Amino acid sequence: MSDYVFLDGKYVPEEQATISVKTHAFLYGTSVFEGIRAYWVEEDQQLYVFKMREHFERIINSCKIMHMHPEYTVDDMCNITLELLKKNAPKVDTYIRPTVYKSSSKTIGPKLIGIDDALMMFTLPLGNYIDCPDGLKVCVSNWRRSDDNAIPPRAKISGCYANTALIVSDARLAGFDDAIVLKADGHVAEGSAMNLYLIEKGKLVTTKRTDDILVGITRNTVQELAENYLNMEVIEREIDRTELYIVDGAFYCGTGAQVMPIVSIDHRPVGDGKITETVKQIQQLYFDVVRAKIPEYKHWCTPVYD
Repeated sequence: MSDYVFLDGKYVPEEQATISVKTHAFLYGTSVFEGIRAYWVEEDQQLYVFKMREHFERIINSCKIMHMHPEYTVDDMCNITLELLKKNAPKVDTYIRPTVYKSSSKTIGPKLIGIDDALMMFTLPLGNYIDCPDGLKVCVSNWRRSDDNAIPPRAKISGCYANTALIVSDARLAGFDDAIVLKADGHVAEGSAMNLYLIEKGKLVTTKRTDDILVGITRNTVQELAENYLNMEVIEREIDRTELYIVDGAFYCGTGAQVMPIVSIDHRPVGDGKITETVKQIQQLYFDVVRAKIPEYKHWCTPVYD
């Protein structure tokens, strides 16, 4: 049975969800998107969408940066998401991909003005983004993160992910699982497509919101859980490359990555080269929260099925 896709204001079977070869977003990368996770909880017989509203608030901000004016509000997109999930009826962990894109145009050229905007959304089963149970071995990429005055990472712009594709591909060809990316000035930005946290003397350290990063919803979640649930101090500041080599622990976080421990950077062990207890604690807490197991954070989880 085919899954449904939301396209052109309708729920259509996936094989019928097609766009024109003249679609502006296809030709120029002029679309913005979100990655949202929904978690299947067997004992509840329920699918929970994690921080759905926050994702659509962010896609609206991305639209503002890219001169887009979608016809759908945050509430509309939340309702579309729930209806699409009900139609596809998954009973596994599921990824939701909404995209607002510049649609077909009669003219050719990489402008953003005078071209209609459209919304597309699909779902698919998704387990671990990177399957490395013993932790990630990463490098520092030779590629730099695009900056706020080039293709702003603050907006989740599809075209910007050519940067990510180069970063990930070259890291894996070199034998690593992923890469940490530097800004143009040589300071740390984030992972290839996820935010980065370091552990130094019992404190969490991460880059600033102005360090050419996507300000991650999972990043913000980890910060709130660390401060309010684990009583850990979280520090946002610039991070030097060599600081990566002497930290006590490190992990990526993001909707796709969730919480992924890092055990080595540029062939140097992080701490003792094993997943630290603090990272394990944060990871387990995060998984409990997204599966609606922590009562005070259950409001972050939207149930799909009646």
